[in-house]
Amino acid sequence: MKFIIIKKLWLVVAALGVTLGIGAFIFTSEPASIPVIGSEKEFELHMVTGEFKTKTEDGKEIEAYRWDPGSIHIPKGENVKLRIFGVNGMEHPFVIEGTDIKGSVKKGEETVVQLNFDEAGTYRLICTAHASIENNGPMIAYIVVE
Repeated sequence: MKFIIIKKLWLVVAALGVTLGIGAFIFTSEPASIPVIGSEKEFELHMVTGEFKTKTEDGKEIEAYRWDPGSIHIPKGENVKLRIFGVNGMEHPFVIEGTDIKGSVKKGEETVVQLNFDEAGTYRLICTAHASIENNGPMIAYIVVE
């Protein structure tokens, strides 16, 4: 009788050990990386245009446009495709400060911008139509190059 109890207890302990071992392996293993583009030296980042609207206590409607996410980090010297999809606002002409890069994002369309920065720093992606509070902005995102 004692032999059967010890055998059952051993099986429970062994099963628990195997379960814990598998769990530890799963939670400590590196996740599989899935390449976004065929090259290891190029990857994609995605951004959308967004809008906030509200009314003040006196009934005045106010709105502000933004890039979402509001900041992105990219490695210096890496090829990056920045894909921006227009969700809110009819059109957002933009410049990337400190570069010759400019373009426009239209509602319902995707604009793809090739990026590769040789200098570390923070570059501002500025919508020229919404560059200040007076123009429902500032619609500025930060590209942090490290």
